[in-house]
Amino acid sequence: MEEKMEIMNLLQSRHMLEKELESLVYGAVEIRENNGKKYLYAHYREEGVALTKYVGEYSEELYQLILNNSMKAKELKKQIREIGKRLKQLNYVEEELSEKVQQNIDFAKRHLVDTIYKQAILEGVATTFADTESILEGGKVNNMTTEDVLKIINLKHAWEFVLNKDVMLSDTNYALLCEINKMVIDKFYYTAGKIRSVPVTIGGTTWKPDLPIESKIKEELQEIFSRNMEDIERAIELVLFIMKKQIFIDGNKRTAIIYSNHYLISKGKGILVTPAELTGEFKDLLLGYYEGKDTEKIKKFLREKCYRKI
Repeated sequence: MEEKMEIMNLLQSRHMLEKELESLVYGAVEIRENNGKKYLYAHYREEGVALTKYVGEYSEELYQLILNNSMKAKELKKQIREIGKRLKQLNYVEEELSEKVQQNIDFAKRHLVDTIYKQAILEGVATTFADTESILEGGKVNNMTTEDVLKIINLKHAWEFVLNKDVMLSDTNYALLCEINKMVIDKFYYTAGKIRSVPVTIGGTTWKPDLPIESKIKEELQEIFSRNMEDIERAIELVLFIMKKQIFIDGNKRTAIIYSNHYLISKGKGILVTPAELTGEFKDLLLGYYEGKDTEKIKKFLREKCYRKI
């Protein structure tokens, strides 16, 4: 378990470092002159290939930025190599995704803004599709609370994590579940990613979930994975199980949806998310499910109204 968690953390760290490296303009600086003006170009290597990128018209600030970025890129690459060495020590083997799974990842990425918007609405975040898109692109919005903006940013980080090739090749296990919750409620709770140790109540019902026990949660997850059923049915079971168990102090619905989608996408079978306009209906069905009512009705709802094939 500890080894799997370390691998998961290493993969997450490598993914974040690679994203940061991609965002930098760095390399050996060349200054070219044309019609009395100076222009900056950066020469760098990517996967052994020599590349040149036009940066912009010369300025001392831009020139210094490239130099500083080059030093930062060197350090980032060093950290990425160290992670690679540690993964090798843990016997982590790089694999290749099937074409079907790659297509599913592309499908999920194309619909990512819409998916995160729908998750935010389900969570009661006061946002619009346009505001969600703006936040995900790094823009600012003036009509949302800092907490709501952070929830959307956290969802982005969690989705980018599970759609990463290395993570998609990993098992949909308990370690991954905890890692997703850690990102979903990052900066909200110091116990992010850890199993809940305090009682919780659910609004709209007198039903109260029991305190979760790690060993039992693992057993119940394994039981779901051992059943003979279609992949979409298993994904639905995972969503409902995690939501009802309330494994974490917060973010259980967000965690459940992303976790089940990791499983579904790893099989190349599409994505599962509740349409924004059906949020009220889903919440009503979910309360009934918590109380042991209409168990098949909510499964039918998820299968027929929330499931999108490639």
